Amino acid sequence: MSELITAELVDLDLSAATKDAAARSLAERMVAAHRVTDLDGFLADVAAREAQMPTGLDGGIGIPHCRSEHVSAPTLAFGRSARGIDFGAADGPADLIFLIAAPAGADDDHLTILSGLARRLMDPEFTAALRAGDDPGTVAALIRGEEPAPETGAAPEAGAPEPADVPEAKAPEAEAPERAASPADDGDGAPFRIVAVTSCPTGIAHTYMAAESLTAAGRAEGVEVTVETQGSAGFSKLDPAVIAAADAVIWAHDVEVREKARFRGKPLVDVGVKAGINRPAELIAEARRKAERGEIAAVPEGGDGPEAGDGGGPGAEGAHFGVRLRTYLMSGVSYMVPFVAAGGLLIALSFAIGGYEIVDAKSVADHFVWGQADSWAALLNQIGSAAFGFLVPVLAGYIAYGMADRPALVPGFVGGAIALTVEAGFLGGLVAGLLAGAVVMAIQRVPVHPTLRGIMPVLVIPLIASAVVGFLMFIVVGKPIAALQGALTDWLNGLSGSNAVILGVVLGLMMCFDMGGPLNKVAYAFAVGGLADPTDGSLKVMAAVMAAGMVPPLALALATTVRKKLFTKTERENGRAAWVLGASFITEGAIPFAAADPLRVIPSVMAGGAVTGALSMAFGCTLRAPHGGIFVVPLIGEPFLYLLAIAAGTLVATALVVLLKGARRTTAVPAGEAAATAPETRVGATA
Repeated sequence: MSELITAELVDLDLSAATKDAAARSLAERMVAAHRVTDLDGFLADVAAREAQMPTGLDGGIGIPHCRSEHVSAPTLAFGRSARGIDFGAADGPADLIFLIAAPAGADDDHLTILSGLARRLMDPEFTAALRAGDDPGTVAALIRGEEPAPETGAAPEAGAPEPADVPEAKAPEAEAPERAASPADDGDGAPFRIVAVTSCPTGIAHTYMAAESLTAAGRAEGVEVTVETQGSAGFSKLDPAVIAAADAVIWAHDVEVREKARFRGKPLVDVGVKAGINRPAELIAEARRKAERGEIAAVPEGGDGPEAGDGGGPGAEGAHFGVRLRTYLMSGVSYMVPFVAAGGLLIALSFAIGGYEIVDAKSVADHFVWGQADSWAALLNQIGSAAFGFLVPVLAGYIAYGMADRPALVPGFVGGAIALTVEAGFLGGLVAGLLAGAVVMAIQRVPVHPTLRGIMPVLVIPLIASAVVGFLMFIVVGKPIAALQGALTDWLNGLSGSNAVILGVVLGLMMCFDMGGPLNKVAYAFAVGGLADPTDGSLKVMAAVMAAGMVPPLALALATTVRKKLFTKTERENGRAAWVLGASFITEGAIPFAAADPLRVIPSVMAGGAVTGALSMAFGCTLRAPHGGIFVVPLIGEPFLYLLAIAAGTLVATALVVLLKGARRTTAVPAGEAAATAPETRVGATA
């Protein structure tokens, strides 16, 4: 197994002034060491990871890192800057910069060693030795764990972990959850126990630094902290008995926590991974306060979440308000989408069988003829309409659920139903859900006697919150929101000319920016909300949204067909699948391409989506089905013009992808590695 870092990968006089320049300088050393095969491709992956979350840490540390197919072996480069480089840390520039490069399929032994290094970065004696070292070879050996940190005379910071060597490589399943040792009693003879989960998008550095920081803070506070690291060096689940005995839970994560349901029924502090690194004592104190108040936070019923950035991440306090609000809204939208798909497609089928006039058919409960197609069409329409009737209550209920867990479901659903009653529609559902969640969260903060805690979430909170939300929706905010909803409907109906085209451009850009992420879902939810009470304007919006959402996978499928040499073998295989995904209106089919080359792919597909959205609106295309892609074309108004809009946007996006990838400079590689860096193994290689 090759060494992760050598003297040639150490720069003790890093002269770069910016984080991009620092990453390039250190990456050039990796290229020279034959560890990175494509400099620009690797730096694009580093930049994409940096865009997810700044990698600066308190204490003068910058730790840019990524997984990349342009890395031939796990590698670490180290630079020391005299002037300091801004990596986004709250306490200022970093003077110690570690660039970590892991292959897309990195082996577990190397990643275990890297996780050990991440833990050592929390040791002040280790970082002081790095600042004092004057020989690249000695510093490299120190980082590898072959040289002990010299005595620096500096007293360890309060709560800092004890110095520890980098662990020897081991299989990930051997890695046990970390636990703070010897906690003090919590007044009644029993220690206060916390279980924690730490994770970050790449699972290489921040995951393990947060774990070390939390366990060290637990030792300092006399709290028993057991941490499950969901990182690249393995996922060793916490013992269910340990979770059951815990008094509170801390999630310090930037990707979805796996198997969330294990932690139900516990007070929860939900923050980003950097909060776990930088302020662990505050998180422990907050967990204790929540336990004392008897707060039980939202933990979804489901099991695993997505492994990476699918809108996952911190969903509760500790995150920026905008992040929390987005999480709450996406919770409601995600539960609403199955109702949209089932109800909308049933309605679409009813139109295909019985025509649009089927909406005026008598109730099938009173009149149904087995042998008549119109009766079956009416049946499908009325079942679909019943499913659509749940859209606003489900949206409101699960927004509230995302904010305050099960106690908020009842007031959320009640508020959503009232929104329909007062004709406040989709906007009313959004407001009702946020109000219900806020009211329940406020009630949960009120201290109650321990004997009442058992009935609070089942009886007291739903009762009081439903009454408060009902009053607000009926008397205070319902009518103003209904007026706003009516104004929005009138505006959509009156859209024509340049106004319609501009809206189409905006919706197209939103659908293609994050391809299934928050902006995509906001645009989709806006369109679907109009279908609950369809008008000519809302049907045009639905058509533009679905058309634009089909562009990214179709464009990448076409690009991999016409210019195969610009894409890897894996991407060409993904391209074949993208034809079907795009035709089915599954925008996520383009995500593998965007993740590999975001700076070229995302702007290209956004341009194509904007063209399609604008043309769809200009052509006056309408759509009554919320999903289905080309399979619901018979239900589209102006179907041939609609397909023309999709084709035009697809061609624009394809042309831009091919142009940008073709113009990309091919990084020279040593002759001995020519076979390893052939075009089919490098994204964006020049044909």
